[in-house]
Amino acid sequence: MITHVNVAVMYVADQERSREFYVDKLGFEVVRDEEMWPGARWLEVAPRGAQTAIVLSSAADFGKRPGEGAYLTFACDDIQATFRQLGEAGVKVTDPVAEPWGTYIKATDPDGNEVMIVQKAPRS
Repeated sequence: MITHVNVAVMYVADQERSREFYVDKLGFEVVRDEEMWPGARWLEVAPRGAQTAIVLSSAADFGKRPGEGAYLTFACDDIQATFRQLGEAGVKVTDPVAEPWGTYIKATDPDGNEVMIVQKAPRS
């Protein structure tokens, strides 16, 4: 089942400017910096040694405004087992989606809030 908070997504106006702030100013490290799809960037930063990270996501790529909330994600060890367990428990959950950075599902809470649950891909 769920092991810890994986990442929080922060919507930013300029990913590079935000990277410079968190890495150069606050001392975070870049965990991942990869293309999500052509023109979109997955930029994940975290305090050194931390389990939980922040994704600095381009607000424009997702129709958001900079500073508009944070999107919470959780991590798991086995996405397929978690998918089955949540479904059996009556949780509204999406089918698993595989991406270069990991495989995820989305679960919806009683208020309609979606949370993402991720099994991270091994680092290359």
